[in-house]
Amino acid sequence: MIKSFSCAVAALAFGSAAAVAGPYVNTEANLGWSGTDFSGSVTDLHLGYEHSEGAYNFYVQGGPAIVQPDGGDSDVEFSGKIGGSVAASENFSFYTEISGITGDDQNSYGGKLGAKYSF
Repeated sequence: MIKSFSCAVAALAFGSAAAVAGPYVNTEANLGWSGTDFSGSVTDLHLGYEHSEGAYNFYVQGGPAIVQPDGGDSDVEFSGKIGGSVAASENFSFYTEISGITGDDQNSYGGKLGAKYSF
C-alpha cells in the first residue's frame, strides 16, 4: 500500500508537465519600515490552490492574517491573493497578483504586474 502511494506521488510530482494542479499551504511574513522606523508585520497563514497548463499558471489562496503593529496589540484579519503568469518564451514571462486584507474600519488592497527574464 505504501509503495503504491509512493509511486502515485512520484508520478504526480515528476510526471507530465502538461498540467499540474493542486492544493498547497503558504505561510508568509511581511515586515514594514518607514525609513529606519519599524512599523509592524503581517503574517499570512494561507491555504491555496494552483493550476498550470502549458504556458499558463494561476493560483488563489486565503486565510487568517496575524497583524502585529510595532508596539501595539496583535489582531487577526482575513487576507487573500489571486494571481497568475503567462510564459511568453522559455526564459520570459509576465505575471500579476491582486491581494487584499480585511480591517477594522476598511479593507486594504494591492496589486502587482511584472515581467521576469530567467538566464
